Formats: sequence, C-alpha cells, structure tokens
Amino acid sequence: MRKLSMVIILVCNIFSSVHSQKKILLYPDSIFDSNQDPTIEAYLPAKSIEKTPAIIVIPGGAYSFLAFEEEGISIAKLFAEKGIAAFVLKYRLPAYAALENKAQIPLQDAQKALKIIRSRAPEWNLDPQSVGVIGFSAGGHLASVLGTHFHKNYIPNSEKTNLRPDFMILVYPVISMDNKLTHPGSQQSLLGLNPKESQIWAFSSDKQVSFDTPPTYLTHAGDDQVVDVNNSIEMYKALANNNIPVEMHLYPKGNHGFIQRVPVSEWLDPMLLWLRKSGFYDKSLTKKE
Repeated sequence: MRKLSMVIILVCNIFSSVHSQKKILLYPDSIFDSNQDPTIEAYLPAKSIEKTPAIIVIPGGAYSFLAFEEEGISIAKLFAEKGIAAFVLKYRLPAYAALENKAQIPLQDAQKALKIIRSRAPEWNLDPQSVGVIGFSAGGHLASVLGTHFHKNYIPNSEKTNLRPDFMILVYPVISMDNKLTHPGSQQSLLGLNPKESQIWAFSSDKQVSFDTPPTYLTHAGDDQVVDVNNSIEMYKALANNNIPVEMHLYPKGNHGFIQRVPVSEWLDPMLLWLRKSGFYDKSLTKKE
C-alpha cells in the first residue's frame, strides 16, 4: 500500500510540475466574435520560493491565422518546464477586421496581456521586472511592435502599468513592412492592400528602435523562403546602432519554422543561455521542490 501511495505521489508531482490555468479573457466585459475573443493561457512552472520570470508567447500565422499549437502551447510548455512562466497570447486577427485602425488591434491585445501579467504578478509568483516576449514569424513582428511602441498606450491604462517588455526574443520574425523586405501576406493582412507610407514606416520595427528598446535575441535561418533573413539582420543593425544589447543566431539551413524540425536543444538552449547572461533567468528555477 505504501509503495502504491509513493507511485501516486510521484505521478502527481510529474503532472503538476507544469500546469495550465483556465484561459483568461483579455476583455471580460467586451463582446467579440466567438472566433476573435482574445485570451492568454497560462503555463506555470512548479512553485518556487524565488519569483520566476515570465514570457508572453506570440504564435505566427501571417496575421490571418494562428499557429497556436506549434508556436504557442508547445513553446509555453517548454519554457514552463525550464522554470519560466509562459502565457500564450490569442490575439485578434486584423485580416478579419473592418476597422480603420485595424493594424492596432494585435498591439492592443499584446499590451493588454502584458498589463494583466504584471498586475497579477504576486498571484503567480512572478518577477514583474523580468517579463518578456517571444514571437514567431508574424508573431515575431507583433512582439517587436510591442517592444518598440510602448511609449504610447493603445489600451486604457489609468494605473500607469509599465507596458515595456523587459526583453524580446524574435524567431524568424517579420520586421519590416517595406515592400522590398516584408512578407507580403503579413503586410496585406495587417495594413491592407494599399498601405500608406506612414503605416509602412510606423509598423517597420527596425525604424522604431530607440535608446530604450528592450534587450533582444534574434534567430533566423539563412535559407528562409518565407520571411527574408534580412528582416532579422536589419533589426540587429538598428538595435546595435542604438546601443541596445542584442544577440543573433543565424542558421545556414532550416527554412521557415525550423523549430519544428530541429532538436529543441539546438534553438532553446542558446535562448536560455542568453536570458541567463542577461540577468533574466536563473537556471536553479528548474529544480523541483
């Protein structure tokens, strides 16, 4: 009987080391289309005496769909297993919005997610000074927009919550909206068929880097046939020119979405090392109680 009890306890500990909260509505008092109800889904690591860092996970999909499982839930679970609280963002897609300012909709959702996470940091045992963002493809664009447009509140923020992510991890990201470099599908979904020059400039994140842009980690494959690797290169140059701490890992091969085809350790370990060297992550948080 005692052996059976020990087995049950062990199994419970394994499954409780990472657990998901219920989906949290970003705007509980608002009504959206059922397919466009923005949420965050929390994946929390095992409890730790120390406050843990947190990361918003933003899946890609050219702003017309969300790769929610591959670049959302699976990524969140990996970070939670490493002791980092992860929150998958389901953001509204501008491709289906008829509003004049539809390009601001995903940014509103990202800012709202960051606001909720920081305001509930004590509840989730988070370090409010170590809340960052990771984004993939078009989700990388949204992550970069969040990290370069925090000077303006796109949501009500009477509490004056800090809407600047503490760090950015951009994975094969769309960065530029310029026709010479952008991913056409993402540009069209976000800005429409005939974007104004002012819109192209405002949503080209390499043009929006300033002295207080967050430290950034970039990774991309040189043979990416979907999003030109020069998106990451131009972002790196802009960050370096503004003296922002930046690290970039370019893989010669892997094409777009390479995280789904190469061993996890090959791309995740360098990210965790960068987070640790940058002071946002303590490897001891992965130890179970």
